Amino acid sequence: MNRYNLTLLGFNISFMAEADRERVDEAVALLESRYKKLDDGRQISRERLLIFLALGLADDLLLSNRRQAELEERLGKLVARIEEV
Repeated sequence: MNRYNLTLLGFNISFMAEADRERVDEAVALLESRYKKLDDGRQISRERLLIFLALGLADDLLLSNRRQAELEERLGKLVARIEEV
């Protein structure tokens, strides 16, 4: 497991993860990009922006999981058809 110490959205965080550095850097870039889209200069607290960011990412994850389940179901049906032939 790898240990990471980094600054993300102005917060210093330390954590351990099995992800490699490239994957962590991609995740950091995604979070910072989404944060910048939400922070358009309006008067909104950082905590509220982070909540919106977390909700958006959670929604993306749920949608991805749903799509994966649908694809796995379709693949299972295709495999069953192939095995019938």
